[in-house]
Amino acid sequence: MKFGETFSEYLHGDQGWFLDKVSHVEYKRLKKVLKNCSRCRSTNANSEEENENISKFCRSNSCPECDQRFFSELTKEASDILGCLRSRVRRLLHLHYANGLQGYVWRLWHCFSDPGEMMQEGRLLVDYVLMNAIAIRKILKKYDKVHCSVNGRNFKSKMQSKRIELLQSPWMIELGAFYLNCESLDGGDDLVRQFSCDLGSDRPAMILALSDSMKLEYNLTCPICLDIIFHPYALGCGHLFCKGCICSAASVLIFEGPKFAPPESKCPVCRSVGVYEDSVHMVELDLLLKNRCKEYWKERLNIERAQAVKQSKEFWDLQTKHALGFY
Repeated sequence: MKFGETFSEYLHGDQGWFLDKVSHVEYKRLKKVLKNCSRCRSTNANSEEENENISKFCRSNSCPECDQRFFSELTKEASDILGCLRSRVRRLLHLHYANGLQGYVWRLWHCFSDPGEMMQEGRLLVDYVLMNAIAIRKILKKYDKVHCSVNGRNFKSKMQSKRIELLQSPWMIELGAFYLNCESLDGGDDLVRQFSCDLGSDRPAMILALSDSMKLEYNLTCPICLDIIFHPYALGCGHLFCKGCICSAASVLIFEGPKFAPPESKCPVCRSVGVYEDSVHMVELDLLLKNRCKEYWKERLNIERAQAVKQSKEFWDLQTKHALGFY
């Protein structure tokens, strides 16, 4: 079965209720644009004037209609899909790790959601991202085939710098950590077995097996301390860091957090500006590391607490001196 048919069945299948109000790749419509462009190329014009018009409309490396509609539409759709993924994952994970009165209110509001229902929603979210990511890959490949260009491949590379690469989103890591944390509750789930976590090697990572031959690896090493990330935070660009490391890099105190970083602060890896404001605490990943690296986690917790206490004492001593007029 062709992917277009598979994608249509996915959009209108049993999970139609889940996809009713979410964004998705307009695969058929974009493919029609490419089909028209391809037909334009293959038409044998009878006159030199017609040949010249076709040449102007569809050159070997550029097609005005495709470039304008195609890439702008894909950019918008990928951004909308990521926005939907972010909001759905946040809601799902809040149900999982919320406790006390807040957890009770959330569970009451969502009809006492049980782990099985939460796992089902997580499964749908992973399928949602995978299907749309495949659709983008297929349509970009089709674009390059029709135009005899590498513009589609280049656009896929640019998606990472634009922070719209679906499979590389930190929220996919959180979903993977959520599944691994719930593994004992539903050990027979196929998708749980697709996620694995290797924390004992020189390169600790979470792995998502998309197929027997295709795997995604999410590196869990902090680029600053070069150790397993502790109290992980994802910046707006998607890079992961220990909370203490990224606060130190941005010259802010641990108890303040990355969001207090100055607007001009840059990511230590990609040097992007303005990524601290959108930083996210990876709660599920933090819980996974706490459960699977207990001794290491306790050791790092003691170190971070000592640093936070020291910084807090120095901060308030300085504030007191300012208030008393010593400075």
